Amino acid sequence: MAATKKAVLGPLVGAVDQGTSSTRFLVFNSKTAELLSHHQVEIKQEFPREGWVEQDPKEILQSVYECIEKTCEKLGQLNIDISNIKAIGVSNQRETTVVWDRLTGEPLYNAVAAPVSPGPSDPVAVVPSGSSVPATGASSVWLDLRTQSTVENLSKRIPGNNNFVKSKTGLPLSTYFSAVKLRWLLDNVRKVQKAVEEDRALFGTIDSWLIWSLTGGANGGVHCTDVTNASRTMLFNIHSLEWDKELCEFFEIPIKILPNVRSSSEIYGLMKAGALEGVPISGCLGDQSAALVGQMCFQDGQAKNTYGTGCFLLCNTGRKCVFSEHGLLTTVAYKLGRDKPVYYALEGSVAIAGAVIRWLRDNLGIIKTSEEIEKLAKEVGTSYGCYFVPAFSGLYAPYWEPSARGIICGLTQFTNKCHIAFAALEAVCFQTREILDAMNRDCGIPLSHLQVDGGMTNNKILMQLQADILYIPVVKPSMPETTALGAAMAAGAAEGVGVWSLKPEDLSAVTMERFEPQINAEESEIRYSTWKKAVMKSMGWVTTQSSESGDPSIFCSLPLGFFIVSSMVMLIGARYISGIP
Repeated sequence: MAATKKAVLGPLVGAVDQGTSSTRFLVFNSKTAELLSHHQVEIKQEFPREGWVEQDPKEILQSVYECIEKTCEKLGQLNIDISNIKAIGVSNQRETTVVWDRLTGEPLYNAVAAPVSPGPSDPVAVVPSGSSVPATGASSVWLDLRTQSTVENLSKRIPGNNNFVKSKTGLPLSTYFSAVKLRWLLDNVRKVQKAVEEDRALFGTIDSWLIWSLTGGANGGVHCTDVTNASRTMLFNIHSLEWDKELCEFFEIPIKILPNVRSSSEIYGLMKAGALEGVPISGCLGDQSAALVGQMCFQDGQAKNTYGTGCFLLCNTGRKCVFSEHGLLTTVAYKLGRDKPVYYALEGSVAIAGAVIRWLRDNLGIIKTSEEIEKLAKEVGTSYGCYFVPAFSGLYAPYWEPSARGIICGLTQFTNKCHIAFAALEAVCFQTREILDAMNRDCGIPLSHLQVDGGMTNNKILMQLQADILYIPVVKPSMPETTALGAAMAAGAAEGVGVWSLKPEDLSAVTMERFEPQINAEESEIRYSTWKKAVMKSMGWVTTQSSESGDPSIFCSLPLGFFIVSSMVMLIGARYISGIP
């Protein structure tokens, strides 16, 4: 029986999926996309100071080796020959910055992290053009804010009518991206400065550090990155697909320390150690691009949404760069081969998705586990006119309104915790619709369906609500590991490997769960317009007192002063009338 299984399997492809909280290695059947085995190792995050987030690059590398070894052991137990693994792909957390010594292979500082999904307490990083990007963070990881002063100083050097950074990179100037993290390291870490002076320093995002190390490190390791990761550094021209001399001069980054930019699907080098020594590393994609590929969004206008702590939405805009007028980012989606065309995407994020469920659990205590939210919502099947706007730290795209705060409105005496739970799920769906509406306005391609992945997609009520509110079908793959699958597909399809076909007719076998709208279009629009009314109510809660007044007294607000004085008079009068001494 085991021998028969081997014969059926055919070529296999492995994928490293390196994220902020864990590393995984997964092995897929290249003919069926079936996940055969995997192993996961948790990664520590360090917080040396408030607002700083770091990770140990050596721990990350060791976790990759451990995951590969353990997965190969599991395959052996399944009687699957690991010599069938023909290629390895890499998917990684984007923007996280590493600088290391090319002679010793030692990191010169911890990796300065860029979290991958927004959290409820995160600020909005406002950039000079007046647009913003969410200062995002995973559940226990906050945006590394040490570079805020670097951004403020750099922003003064950008002419108001010529934001060449955004026009070349598709990105606003922000603490989020790699260039300002690298600038901070060059300004503040003497070991990094000295290594640059002595021509020993190499820079890279996590993919670069892993590929260099796995292909030999100090003994001939390949220093490269792919176009998707390069496009998140703020040093990469997304039109010419090269490091940009003007941008490097603006950030004062020496080009010599940057990795070579390659396509997302080609042989970069061979594994030089471990159970898979000699296997080519031939795929590389930033995590959100990998999910786009894993969802097989290869056509203009196809979009995927990853539901986690927050949501990441990417829409394939084809071979043209679409610059957003609604606060979305323009990024490289993928380039699947050296001679293949580059594809672009619009990217938007919902700040609060899974985080609102945790808030109901941890702050209000109306549920004990996150899974209970579906049960509560199912009990009532409606919010009964209750709307929940989770603007815990302001509104993000498409509003970019930092004065907003969270509200629950439309309450009646009939409202209970089940209605609030339902409203919380609706809030995730309404926010997703707002991003998709912005994408539709920017690229002019109406969305026919939305492909989804991420932990929250196990909630069937959420998925049905999403279909109802978007009024288009929501499609969920039966195999949830779309990020790792995308990296494996890129690796298996690479020239010189050729074990994974990306032809449309060969990709149709993937099974999907489909959620169709179950309400009429008019009801969907009424609910959406009421949501927008609730959003308007959430704005303007936080006001900044003018620093020029110099009067910190609460009585500088005349209506508030009258209210307090009149309240005191009424209280004294009441005590006098009642005879209380």
